Amino acid sequence: MALQSPFFNNGKRDNDVRPNTPNGAALAAAASAPIAPAANSSATTPVQEGEAKLTVGPNIKLKGVEITDCDTLVVEGSVEATMDSRMIQISERGSFKGSAEIDVAEIRGSFDGNLTVRQKLVIYSTGKVTGRIRYGKVVIEEGGQLSGEIEFGATVAAAPATRPAPAKLQVA
Repeated sequence: MALQSPFFNNGKRDNDVRPNTPNGAALAAAASAPIAPAANSSATTPVQEGEAKLTVGPNIKLKGVEITDCDTLVVEGSVEATMDSRMIQISERGSFKGSAEIDVAEIRGSFDGNLTVRQKLVIYSTGKVTGRIRYGKVVIEEGGQLSGEIEFGATVAAAPATRPAPAKLQVA
């Protein structure tokens, strides 16, 4: 009787762990073990319990998505997306292309697109930010790059509720 490779099983998934296979016990233990954060993580702020964190690892490309309900996005690979989040951290080799509305952005890699940072934008010495950028506060380390349409006052973007609606022009 020939053993089937778990990698080539005609698209079927085998959801049970078989303890009688050579690594079955190790797989069962690994499946029940809690996942610890990586020791070399580029995150500068600790992750709070219950926080939604998405990490796009090195050599991973995430394209054409809308990222929602994410507290922290860590980009170590390549992301093309739109998002609204609390924090984005782009590593030295990471890149983000698209549109993002963020409370805090820490850029060590590259960002290209529309970036609105409601609180604080930090561009490290290896960081490069291009596009339409709006920010509340900005910190740029020596060597960091910022270019494009730059505007102070990201919190001004929200229109006050008492502001009158613009008049409509009717052509007869």
